[in-house]
Amino acid sequence: MQKYVESETLELKEKYTDVICKEIVSFLNTSGGTIIIGVKDDGAIVGVDKIDETFRKISDIIATQIEPSPQDEVSSEIRFEDGKTLIIVNVSRGIKHIYCQKKYGFSSAGCSIRVGTTCREMTPEQIRIRYESKFIDSEYMLKKPASQLDLTFKELKIYYSEKDYHLDDKTFEANLNLRNQNGDYNLLAELLSDRNNIPLIFVKFRGKDKSAISERSDYGYRCIITSYDKIKNRLQSENTCISDTTVRPRKDTYLFDYNCVNEAVLNALVHNDWTITEPQISMFDNRLEILSHGGLPSGMTKKQFFEGISKPRNRTLMRIFLSMGLTEHTGHGIPTIVKKYGEEVFEIEDNYIRCTIPFDEEVLDKSKNENVGLNVGLNVGLNKTEKKVVSLLIEDSEYTSDELAAKIGVTKRTIERAFISLQKKKVIERIGSKRDGSWIVIK
Repeated sequence: MQKYVESETLELKEKYTDVICKEIVSFLNTSGGTIIIGVKDDGAIVGVDKIDETFRKISDIIATQIEPSPQDEVSSEIRFEDGKTLIIVNVSRGIKHIYCQKKYGFSSAGCSIRVGTTCREMTPEQIRIRYESKFIDSEYMLKKPASQLDLTFKELKIYYSEKDYHLDDKTFEANLNLRNQNGDYNLLAELLSDRNNIPLIFVKFRGKDKSAISERSDYGYRCIITSYDKIKNRLQSENTCISDTTVRPRKDTYLFDYNCVNEAVLNALVHNDWTITEPQISMFDNRLEILSHGGLPSGMTKKQFFEGISKPRNRTLMRIFLSMGLTEHTGHGIPTIVKKYGEEVFEIEDNYIRCTIPFDEEVLDKSKNENVGLNVGLNVGLNKTEKKVVSLLIEDSEYTSDELAAKIGVTKRTIERAFISLQKKKVIERIGSKRDGSWIVIK
């Protein structure tokens, strides 16, 4: 009988338990190792009974419970010994240098390392040093390879063309730094490509916490500039307005300050650490939350952050947003938010920044007691069909005229007339060709 002995690179488990997630993280953050399920601490082989269920749980850990994804570093297999079945989990040293249990994030509870035969929580200082050495790299987007090989940039080229930039197809990718030193498309290219695997989710919750989701919309999986346009339009449509017509000029009060929210979203996109995951935008009954990952850029203090000193984490991405006229390099965005809502709307941690924009209480109160409709730019001067078309295009910019006609209950010709009218009113514009392009709501 083979006798197994736990060591710095070998962990024995009599049966599957949730602590295995922590063990995998520890090996990833150290020198790698092996977990054998079906062996007691004293080395006695007992085997695994529920093999399929155990494999499923391990697969779930690898796919959903660890950040960044360790799918290339973790594998599992079956071994037979003494007539019993063992499950072997092989963990290589992580190529990302620091990993965490997703439910705890990059905190001491989430980040662990292997010391001898035990798992120990990393100290905040250890996390900071590892994080900065690996993730806080102004050129990481240019170095990290894209997850896809075949990328196209039709939408990006159209955006540049509309800004009167002349782009030579032969030098386009080189000028925008879309390939890494190995000649492969990089993470920046993936973010800017027509189709990618990167989501950008807007979640609307019912109530003041996350216990009940009322709507979940994904505006990602395409060029980040297009995704931003769609998010921007969605936020405009959510910005309820009440009007006081008893005074002159009429007084309009909005649910939230759109300029501040727009600055928060732009800041999240440009400064997010995309090696971790995408930013998240959440809407509750009383507030909006915009969450970006990575904390403050390396070397930046909170004082500098609130003063608006510009130190972008993703400099190349920032330059592209500047070229498109979407943002400025003046650093006025954060001071704009602070002036309106105060520094307290920002929660700044080592691994994330959350901006919480509270809703106007007067608008909330009147919205509850009165039938207050939207009085925002998307609806002014539009007929009933045009409003429905705009609303549906915000949900999905790739709806065809046939699909819109079926959803709204009108003829295809009516939809085509609405398209022409909305283009003349500069509410929508076409991105790409008639056959494979999409509509963008721009007003």
